[in-house]
Amino acid sequence: MAWSTRELAERAGVTLNTIRHYHRMGLLPEPTRLANGYKQYGPRHLVRVLRIRRLVELGVPLAEMDDLSREDNADALRALDERLVAKIARLQEAREGIAALLREGAPLDSPEGFEAVARGLSEGDTAVLHIYARMYDEQTLDSLKEMVASDPDEESAALDSLPADADEETRAALAATWAPILAENLRRHPWLTDPASRAATDATLTHETLVRTVVEYYNAAQLDVLARASLQAKALLGDALPPSDAGKTL
Repeated sequence: MAWSTRELAERAGVTLNTIRHYHRMGLLPEPTRLANGYKQYGPRHLVRVLRIRRLVELGVPLAEMDDLSREDNADALRALDERLVAKIARLQEAREGIAALLREGAPLDSPEGFEAVARGLSEGDTAVLHIYARMYDEQTLDSLKEMVASDPDEESAALDSLPADADEETRAALAATWAPILAENLRRHPWLTDPASRAATDATLTHETLVRTVVEYYNAAQLDVLARASLQAKALLGDALPPSDAGKTL
């Protein structure tokens, strides 16, 4: 007695959509049909589906299942094993990331490595740190984690909440507040005068990406304050800046 599509799916432990998907991909041959159009599946179809499921469980992509022969293929198995090793490593990294988010009570979209401070980050800070995490080396990220953790909460909140139409007096005062903070960061992390030098990829592309991101996420008043504070910080340091970096802009 032949089976319907639903009966085949039940015997194979898959859904109706899975059977239809296998048909669309050409992995499962179309069965004969009764005069009323009902499909008639048999044991060969069931075994075919079960073989496909076995290969899926082993990690073989459906697109690579054109040949479902039972011939031994050691090279293919070794290549498959290498892919699984890489996948397991990615999954383990994902689990470690989830554990860090849970441990710190951090937002789900926290930049990697910044979970401990993510709750206090503004949208702009989070965006910039995502860029750094993607495009800069590990040593740079370690420095950033230290800086972010040491930034004073009150001053950070004042900059984060600064409206785009903030008046001159407010901007000048906030810049003066941030100047010594930036100066200390420059003293401890001289690479800040030339961030592109720490890029893990193309330096020009990295610099352009970072600048555009900063401009996108910070309003005009915030950018003005940061620019003023940066210049004042360099003035405070004076000869303490490395000679090769003294004329560069943050």
